Amino acid sequence: MQAGLALNPAAAKIEGQKGRTKQSSAFNLLQRLEEYETEVLYFMHDLAVPFTNKLAERAIRMPKVKQRISGCVRTFRGAQNFCTIRSYIDSARKQGFGMLHALQGAFAGTPLELA
Repeated sequence: MQAGLALNPAAAKIEGQKGRTKQSSAFNLLQRLEEYETEVLYFMHDLAVPFTNKLAERAIRMPKVKQRISGCVRTFRGAQNFCTIRSYIDSARKQGFGMLHALQGAFAGTPLELA
């Protein structure tokens, strides 16, 4: 950590400028790694914690794609419905059910028993 800070020192405060001084991306990353060291390395202490958060990133990918394509969801209720459907499909897929099977059951009034 010290070697990184030696290579990427904090930017000096500019005289007469208000607010915080803009820091480099490398300096900001080093600060966050130092501040959240226990959280960043938690996967080393608890093997149940995944190394990456790819599942979380994948879960929000579809709503972001929809937002980019259509520009937005027109109503808050529409956004809630979209997220509910995506959550149901994503949970079914993670538990080994096919998307078509999950949707057919939901529309037939017999949704899957997801844990």
